[in-house]
Amino acid sequence: MNAPIEDYALISDLETAAMVGRDGSVDWLCLPRFDSPACLAALVGTRDNGFWRVAPVAGGRCTRRTYRGDTLILETEWHSATGAVRVVDFMPPRTQSPCLVRMVEGLRGRVTVRSELRLRFHQGRVLPWIRVGESGTVAVAGPDAVWLHADGPVHGPDQADRTVHDFVVTAGRRLALTLVWSPSHLTEPPPPLYVPAETALKETSQFWRRWSAQCRYAGPWREAVMRSLITLKALTYAPTGGVVAAPTTSLPGCVGGERNWDYRYCWLRDSTVTLSCLLRSGYREEATAWLDWLVRAVAGDPDHLQTVYGVEGQRLLTETEAPWLTGYDGSQPVRFGTAMTQFQLDVYGEVMDTLWLSLRAGIPMPAHVWDLVEVLMGHLERHWRRPDQGMWQVRGARRQFVHSKVMAWVAADRAVRMGVLLGRNGSSGVWRAMRDEVHRDVCRKGWNSGQRSFVQFYGSSALDASALLIPRLGFLPAADERVRGTVRAMRRLDHGGFVRRYAAEHTLDGIRDPEGTFVSCSLWYAQSLAATGHPRQAREVFERVLAIRNDVGLLAEQWDPDAGRQLGNAPKAFSHVALVETAFALSSLAPNRR
Repeated sequence: MNAPIEDYALISDLETAAMVGRDGSVDWLCLPRFDSPACLAALVGTRDNGFWRVAPVAGGRCTRRTYRGDTLILETEWHSATGAVRVVDFMPPRTQSPCLVRMVEGLRGRVTVRSELRLRFHQGRVLPWIRVGESGTVAVAGPDAVWLHADGPVHGPDQADRTVHDFVVTAGRRLALTLVWSPSHLTEPPPPLYVPAETALKETSQFWRRWSAQCRYAGPWREAVMRSLITLKALTYAPTGGVVAAPTTSLPGCVGGERNWDYRYCWLRDSTVTLSCLLRSGYREEATAWLDWLVRAVAGDPDHLQTVYGVEGQRLLTETEAPWLTGYDGSQPVRFGTAMTQFQLDVYGEVMDTLWLSLRAGIPMPAHVWDLVEVLMGHLERHWRRPDQGMWQVRGARRQFVHSKVMAWVAADRAVRMGVLLGRNGSSGVWRAMRDEVHRDVCRKGWNSGQRSFVQFYGSSALDASALLIPRLGFLPAADERVRGTVRAMRRLDHGGFVRRYAAEHTLDGIRDPEGTFVSCSLWYAQSLAATGHPRQAREVFERVLAIRNDVGLLAEQWDPDAGRQLGNAPKAFSHVALVETAFALSSLAPNRR
């Protein structure tokens, strides 16, 4: 069986990421980018699909691990009767080739450590040709080459399918192993192999400490907020500013089921909350880069606006399956790529809300962006009445989802506001009329007077956690009785103290597998409780979510209260953004209301 999802910690160089287990094994790594084919894929398969374990020969889970302060440097320790050893894992923010350093330090006594690297290129499938040279071991297959260098004496048996190094560390001694990727047609060892490990560690530490020092949050949950912001930064593709939803693919929403999706891409749906989170936390540069990515990605025909794009704004993200991978605990299929042909009305609202938030924050808006606003709004005015697949990207029939209509209202509202601020009112009358019409439509058709709540789609009695966003989006004030009734009704989505995205009996996408509660939905609920006058309950929900983070503060997409485990791709950017937003919301309450 695969290790629990919560066993994994994240390290990143701001262009790709590795997942490190409590047993010292890197079981997931895509090189050279987040969305590149995996060369270590044991996370969604078996050991034969690639891993790199550095740990005492005796094996076992670590004694303790932690990130070093406000950085993304991971420290993992093993303690035994004969000695203690620490492995320091990090990826230097990239200037040239991607590089992963694993530094082994002796703490006490004498410990024999083994490094076992089993590379499998092209999604854990292709066995590389391995050769040993003066600069270390190099593994080559197709376009990829991976170099492994040890800066001290090691020994190990020569094997055709893996590289094994054994070495002994004693108290005060250390040995570093450096893994570097390069294109296979380059025959010279890549430059990072020649950088001393101590230098790389010092520079990486300085980078993260400088970055973390910019954080403006000073509330009672600073440790959790800081770790979430570091995670968000780690999921940013630095060359373009795009933020991937998660660094992994096909970690299941239901163990053994088929709710397995690839999240190594950038969702427009995350744009507003991500920008808001970065701005209020003090990270204006990252917020500006995210906005720039968004504007470049959506340029073109509004008929072809997608909900998800690649890290460079790519549109063609064909979904394929990998039958040679057994899946996480047998959860198949393992998918690479993602379906992006759905019509999802809400993304127009997300784009307009992000542009408005940026403008209000004083981020300069190029003149051509207003042309984009007019084109998108012209398209939306003609098509907002159409059914769509909704924010959850259901793979079933299209419906008149309430959240999608609310986001159409958001688009019109923000366009009007931007026009006023910029003195461009040519189409404001049309947009105001659309805004009013959408509002009436939602309040009439999306409200269920019998159960006193907004529902999932027109004519339905089903609840959807996305209705919790109505006051935050400004569609109705939190004091409105319809909002209060909706928040009260959300108790029906409770499962073990957490919130489902919608009722378990409603299968919108034709997949019968159950799923866990959604971390982001539970956090929306906490925010809504606070906004509607229930700060104590809001804090209880928030503290409950904080308690399900793993030992290094990371959250996946979902939580299974019955099994007490994380589910879905991890770490999930949207979960961590929601955590930061909730911390700000609850911290802003007067002390006598908390």
